Amino acid sequence: MDKITINWDKNELIPVVAQDYQSGEVLMLAYMNEEALELTLEKKTAHYFSRSKQRIWQKGESSGNFQIIKEMFVDCDNDTLLLKIEQVGGSACHTGRKSCFFTNVFTGEKDKDINIEATENYSISDTLYHVLCERKNADPSSSYTASLLQKGDNAILKKVIEEAGEFCFAVKDADESEIIYEAADLAFHVLVALADKDINPDRIKQELKRRLGTSGIEEKNSRKKTDANKSKAESR
Repeated sequence: MDKITINWDKNELIPVVAQDYQSGEVLMLAYMNEEALELTLEKKTAHYFSRSKQRIWQKGESSGNFQIIKEMFVDCDNDTLLLKIEQVGGSACHTGRKSCFFTNVFTGEKDKDINIEATENYSISDTLYHVLCERKNADPSSSYTASLLQKGDNAILKKVIEEAGEFCFAVKDADESEIIYEAADLAFHVLVALADKDINPDRIKQELKRRLGTSGIEEKNSRKKTDANKSKAESR
């Protein structure tokens, strides 16, 4: 750590470029905070701070596609890092591609070389969330999700309410197959709403984990106190 002097007061997050140590190919760009950098130096594997998940994550923690640090360089302003890494599994991108930079800006063409096995260990919610985010730029005439996203909040939330109602009716009818089907529809449209607001579903998991072991009564009471304090602050 003594050899790296980064002014964390200036930047809480710094950009980090990951490069294949053998081929020199740029694989991805991510961010680190101070703790992520310390973990990277200690473990000799890449740890980043996810701006969408709002937490530190070890690259490969879900997929198994870890990044082993071979060399690390800091730029002339001491606010950007270059990692020369060995990419375990051969894929740096969650899509199964070797590099996250796979779309040609001028032609719109995408690299079709995808390692399906590299995507199998991601959770379905994480995979689907990224697909939904990509649909924001898709042709609405060829994608239901793209058309829904382009219609905006009212259309998206109308579908969430509609699917929630259908789920409730399925539960009331005690039809197991319909409950599963309607729950999947509801989960999908909730994910569309989250993607529209750039909220990664991992943050919902973190909130549920935070509540684990806390009684529902305590959680609701603490929320009421927080809301009351917020109202007082806003009225001043």
